[in-house]
Amino acid sequence: MILAEDLRFIVDTNAGKLVRWLRLMGYDAVFFNNGNDCLLINRALKENRIILTRDTRIADRKLAKDGALKVVLLSGDMPLEQLKQLILNLNLDPDYNPFSLCLVCNHPIVEQPPDAIQERVPPFVFKTQRVFRECPVCRRVYWRGTHWLAMKRHLAKCLEMKN
Repeated sequence: MILAEDLRFIVDTNAGKLVRWLRLMGYDAVFFNNGNDCLLINRALKENRIILTRDTRIADRKLAKDGALKVVLLSGDMPLEQLKQLILNLNLDPDYNPFSLCLVCNHPIVEQPPDAIQERVPPFVFKTQRVFRECPVCRRVYWRGTHWLAMKRHLAKCLEMKN
């Protein structure tokens, strides 16, 4: 059995919107948009990542068929359909570690005191929110506003589709 913290993904350009959803759930996911299948495969092997793709040519490679390369061939076009497929096929836990990674650069976010980010958020947000998190790499600030609630609803909908 693969532990959730050991799951690392590399998402091909043909399923790029899935990256955000995986990061939202707390899974390490990088976006590969180079277009060179050999580079994608080499990076996946080097970093021990599972390739998520809609490209049948990658899934049909000998490395994938032999099991040396982990590939999930995504069947749906929509990110939530693809996420449902991963939840079912890889037994992903949507509540693994939600809202713990930067949605932009995939680094762990850390809680910050409100005073430390006051100048970087809208005044209304500063007045109405008390918990802020920041990415130490790209400096993006997160809080539990309407986007957070919308993402929670989408994940819940995805879980309903699981059953």
